[in-house]
Formats: sequence, C-alpha cells, structure tokens
Amino acid sequence: MTEKETVQLQDTLEEKFPGAITRDERQGYEGYIVETAKLVEIAKSLRDDMGYDYLSSVTGVDYLPDDKMEVVYHLYRSAGGPALTLKVQTPRDDSVVPSLVSIYPGADFQEREAWDLLGIRFEGHPDLRRILLWDGFHGHPLRKDWQEPFFEAEGKPFKSRWPQGEIRRIEDTHPFGKNVHYPSEFTPEGWVPEGEAALYSSLGKIDHGNGNNKQGLETDQIVVNLGPQHPSTHGVFRMVVTLDGEEIVGLKPVMGYLHRNHEKIGERNTYLMNMPFTDRLDYLCSMSNNFGYALAVEKLMGIKPPERAEYIRVIMAELTRVVNHIWAIGFLLNDLGAFFTPMLYVINERELILDIFEAVSGSRMMCNYFRFGGVARDIPEDALETIKILVNERLPRKVDELDLYLTGNEIVQTRAIGVGVLTKQQALANSAAGPVLRASGVPYDVRRADPYSIYDRFDFDVVVRYNGDVYDRYLVRLEEIRQSLRILKQAVESIPAGEIQTGKPQYQVRVPAGEAYGRVEAPKGELGFYVVSNGKPNPWRYHVRAPSFINLTPLEEMSIGQKIADVVAILGSIDIVLGETDR
Repeated sequence: MTEKETVQLQDTLEEKFPGAITRDERQGYEGYIVETAKLVEIAKSLRDDMGYDYLSSVTGVDYLPDDKMEVVYHLYRSAGGPALTLKVQTPRDDSVVPSLVSIYPGADFQEREAWDLLGIRFEGHPDLRRILLWDGFHGHPLRKDWQEPFFEAEGKPFKSRWPQGEIRRIEDTHPFGKNVHYPSEFTPEGWVPEGEAALYSSLGKIDHGNGNNKQGLETDQIVVNLGPQHPSTHGVFRMVVTLDGEEIVGLKPVMGYLHRNHEKIGERNTYLMNMPFTDRLDYLCSMSNNFGYALAVEKLMGIKPPERAEYIRVIMAELTRVVNHIWAIGFLLNDLGAFFTPMLYVINERELILDIFEAVSGSRMMCNYFRFGGVARDIPEDALETIKILVNERLPRKVDELDLYLTGNEIVQTRAIGVGVLTKQQALANSAAGPVLRASGVPYDVRRADPYSIYDRFDFDVVVRYNGDVYDRYLVRLEEIRQSLRILKQAVESIPAGEIQTGKPQYQVRVPAGEAYGRVEAPKGELGFYVVSNGKPNPWRYHVRAPSFINLTPLEEMSIGQKIADVVAILGSIDIVLGETDR
C-alpha cells in the first residue's frame, strides 16, 4: 500500500469512526489500533464497504511488561493488494475481545487457538473450547509468565549448553512426579473430561420433525468417531460425525494430538534456530516453510537477498509445489480406493526432486536451506542441469500421464464430482486458501495478489475452477503443477551468476524492534509468519498462520448432506499435514 493510499484509508476510517481507530505509532509497527467496543462494527464496514472480504490471520500477543494483551488481525481484499492490520488491546487479567466469527467465519479456529494458548476470551464465539491442548490442561502456555514443568530459562542458548557446556538432563534434577502441574482439587483418577461433553453437545441434534429421515424411513442418529488412529485421516486427526443413516448431519474436527507448542519453542529459540523448526511444520514442504519465515525476519531486518539467491528460492519453492501436489493427488486416489497404484507412480517422480533437495541442502525432507538474506549454499552445476532435464522433459510427460489415467476415469469422476462442494462465498468467508480457495472460483494467489521475492517477473496463470468440489480441487492441483513447471523453465534459463547471501553468514542476527508478517503461497495455501521483535536475540512473538489448520474450518459445511464414505475423499481433497495443523 502506497503512503498516499495509507493516508486516504486512515482518513476514511477516522472520519467514519472518530476516536475509535488510531494509527499504530510504535516504532517498527504498522496498522491501526481499534477500540474494543467498536471492533465488530469496524470489521463489518471494512468487509462490506471497503472490500476487505478475506481475513487471513488472527493471533494474540502477550505484552507482559505493559500488562496487556493484543489481538492482531490481517485483512486482505480478494481482488489483491497488501494487508490491512487491525489490533485490539485488553488488560492481561481480563482479556476479553468480541468474536468476529459472525463477520468472518474463518476466525473460528483461530480465535479458539488464541483462547487455548493465550487465554484471550472471545465474547460471542459460538463454540469457544480448547482446540490444540487437551481439555484438562492447566493454564495458557503462550503467556509469558507460564513455565513448563522442565523450564530452564526464557531464551536459548541455555547457559548449561553454551558457553559453559555443562550439559545435563533436566529430568535428573526434577524427578518424575514433581514435574507435573495440576489445577487445584484435580486428581487424575477422578477427572471427568468436560471438553468431551462440550464437543459432543456442540454437534447438536438434528430434528426431522416427524422422526423420519428424508427418505421417510425411521432412523436413529448416531455419533461415530473417525480417528485419531485411522488411515483415512492422514495422521492423528479425528472427526466426530453425527450420522442419520449414512448421511452426515453434523461434524466436528478434533486436532491437537500432535501439538508440541511449536510457537513457544520458537519464542525461546534465537531467530536462526527457528529455521530448521519450520521444516517440521508441513514436513513435505520444507523449502516453502523456510521461505515464509525468512521473508518475515528479512522485513524486520530491512535486507534483501542477492539476485541469484532470489532465483534459487523460487526454483526450490516451485519444485516443492510439484512435490506436494503429486503427493496430494496420489493420496487422494488412495482415499478414493485406488490403493497405492497412482501413489507409486507419483512417489517415483517425487524421489527425483528430493534428489535435487539433497544435492543443494544435504537433506531430502528437513532441508534447513534458506538463510536471512539468501540461502545456505549454491546450486551445484550438475544439479541445475538435472533440474532443466526434469522440468523440460520428464515431468511434463509424467503430468500428462497422470491426467490421461485419472481425469477421465469414471470412478474418479463418480466419487469426486459434486462431492464436498464449497461455494465461492463460503470459501472466502471461512478464510480458505490455496487450491481449496481457487477451486471454489476465487482466483487468489499470493504470488499474484501481493507479489513477494521475484514472482512478478514470471509468466504464469492463476489456476481457478468454479464448482468447488473434490474433482475441481484435484484439477486445480494438476494444472498448478504445469504452471510451476512454466515458472521453473523461465527461472532455470535466466538465473544469473553472483552471490547467494547478503553480507556474511551469521550464527546470530540482529533484528530491530518491530513487527512483520511474511507470507508466501505455499502449496497448501497462504503460509504466514507473524514475528514481533523487542530487539533481543529471541523473538518476542512467533506465530504461524498454517493453511492446513485454517482450511479445516469449512470441513463441516463441505460434509453436511454427504455420505460417510465421502468425508474421507473430502478430507483428502483439502490436503492437510498434521505437523502444520497441530504445530
């Protein structure tokens, strides 16, 4: 947003809501601080009158020294353009903020996450329960005064490791039994999981009026748990489903079984220590994870990578998109019942790309390759030649083969067309991203809508379909592979010689105080990193806007009215990874 546009927007907002909205004047910060009581009214006006119809990210920040909590919202126009950032501030001891679920349903899971981890209560939220932690958990672990049982220090490197080097197991100094904090009057033997009761009651009871279903048959509704240990859930993920016969009439996703408080770890790490931790989010898309985090910290540092490093980053990101999408297509066919034949075809191609990742980074999956201001090492010449052969010859043929074998297959079409429909309005309202959003008729791609790195130099199309079903989500991914190959062909032909790092490699970086939101069009959708620095070696706040997590928000809407067998295909078409969902 230009300075002129910023001033115009500020004038409009201040004129419309006098005294309720002010520019955030803190050094290194941007956006607007909103009066709590006016938040819903302002959000509705921004959506309906100013075109900010897409709520990307909601998170909280604990400003312990100032005794306040802050909720941060990143809003966008689906037509494109930069973020509008809103903030609401509340006292720490009474952190209550109006829920925006009625305006932006995509705030649902994100507000529950902020309640779960930070203890910010969202008044008016339709289902405010814990979402990542078990319902008997005591406290809110992202609060700055919360300490885990094996707490050692606020920030790394811990002095016991460096510089003293007196490494010891903390478990040895805290014997088992003294390392668990229970709420008062709590006993493990007498505990009744209230959260489970709240979960089941949130499903509700569907009343057909005459006790019969729409076929006129007398049926009972039953609740069935799919997962968390189930091959169709793509990991430890659970769906609590209410069935009327075989028809789904209610569904609640349950996640958090893989949660390890990634963000708390990120706030203890130094900035550079976090890079390999981003690999473990969407562990199929390490390079894209590195990319988003690097952009956020580079904004704070005010640096840009050299030209060659920018090209290398784009090449790695687009190879990652190809890897992800062929993997997603293979697993979707598993979910439809093909049982591994298509999967084996795509694994073969994936392994060839992982050979490239290993050649440039030393690792096939956890690459830890990007650095602030560039990349860790250059592409070997033979690896660049291999990439040229892959993107010009082999991969286009293999994508055409997938298309030939799968797209017209009558079983694929029968199981996918018209199944799990998500309309354009629903997709935008629920903050869906990536292929899930574009398959519903919204041509929104961060690489075009708000370009980063050097994506504005490449010729490619934003792939969009309009039916919003399982079949269109498959077709979008298939065509996006072809568009990635278009970008790769241009990048490998025009990559310049030169440096791959701005300045010299550093083990510790100086990050000025302020905030930054770095986002990329990751294969599963918008992946964003919101980072707040207080000028010290560790981030004050480190938040991941995870597309696998947020894309599950409309899962219930997509599943209502479908058969129980269809929910497996619907979940597969969303394409989640639990490392990113749960963090």
